[in-house]
Amino acid sequence: MCSMEQKPLFRDLTAEDPEPEMTEIESLCINCYKNGSTRLLLTRIPHYKNIVIMSFSCEFCGYENNEIQPGGAFAEMGVRWKLRVESNSDLNRQVVKSDYTSIKIPEVDFEIPAQSQKGEVTTVEGIITRAVAGLTQDQEARRIQHPEAAAQIDAFVERLQGLRTLDTPWTLLLEDISGNCFIENPEAPTRDPRAVRSDFRRSTEQDHALGIFTREEVSDTLPGTLTPADPSQGAFDRMVADEVLQFRTNCPDCNAPADTNMKVTKIPHFKEVVIMATVCEACGHRTNEVKSGGGIEEKGVKFEVRVASKDDFSRDILKSETCSMSIPELELEVGGAALGGRFTTAEGLLRACLEQLRHAPALSEHRPASERLAL
Repeated sequence: MCSMEQKPLFRDLTAEDPEPEMTEIESLCINCYKNGSTRLLLTRIPHYKNIVIMSFSCEFCGYENNEIQPGGAFAEMGVRWKLRVESNSDLNRQVVKSDYTSIKIPEVDFEIPAQSQKGEVTTVEGIITRAVAGLTQDQEARRIQHPEAAAQIDAFVERLQGLRTLDTPWTLLLEDISGNCFIENPEAPTRDPRAVRSDFRRSTEQDHALGIFTREEVSDTLPGTLTPADPSQGAFDRMVADEVLQFRTNCPDCNAPADTNMKVTKIPHFKEVVIMATVCEACGHRTNEVKSGGGIEEKGVKFEVRVASKDDFSRDILKSETCSMSIPELELEVGGAALGGRFTTAEGLLRACLEQLRHAPALSEHRPASERLAL
């Protein structure tokens, strides 16, 4: 009996996959209230994450709508992007925005609030084009009924159109409490020279806007919730410390069902950590993560290690998800999200960086042949 090949749910759009799996469902048209068609495509954007592209069309009235939704959960922290637009290549940068993305252009005092537009995949120039289209939608009627307001909108639209000429550089600011917005780096995987990303912790109000609540906030509505006062917690902690737990999850790369192994262990002279390992049978993706077993410390920490002998390569290193690393001698900078959290050695970190560089076509293709062989 032959078994069907298990493929990842989220796959790259490539020429080798001429017929990507697309789901088509019948849905109600909000314009004419007849039944139209919605197409769903699960794909992923390079250097970003999995997304769901939705396209609706109605054959009766011609209404069309396109939007995207993130293919995974909300990020642990919100994200802010600051892009300095200086050339035509910056106008052509791909931008992924979710429903919770707010957009600002300080030079023209322009702002699009969060949840005022649906998520979409567009470009920097596409953001301006959509804003201009929205402002000029009812201008003909407005010029007759409210000529002063129409004149002000025409003047503002002219300022927006002037951003495309790039006579002077301008700034694009994105903020997303869900952490699911993205600006393409045309020079990836090297550092972006004109875009800066920064993460921030959400407030309680922002968590509630996303539907995220703490265990204490929902304990009253969920009977039987495990709390620190439960006498059985000590037995649960002992059980976790003595064995490896396994639970079903989704692959972070292709979103196919996979198994994750979890083990709580204590690092000498430090604290308890949670080691998690996931192996996906569909795409072969493997992840090894280390998460802190305690809370967040009041202060950050910075270590500077001088590697002077082979013994230094064997030093144990615990790197969290928010830990960044730099090697000045190699002009190498690695952000916290690049390698993730892991418990390894100094040599292990170098090997992890090397593996990522080997799988970076944008970097390896432009290297001399001798350096590519070295990698």
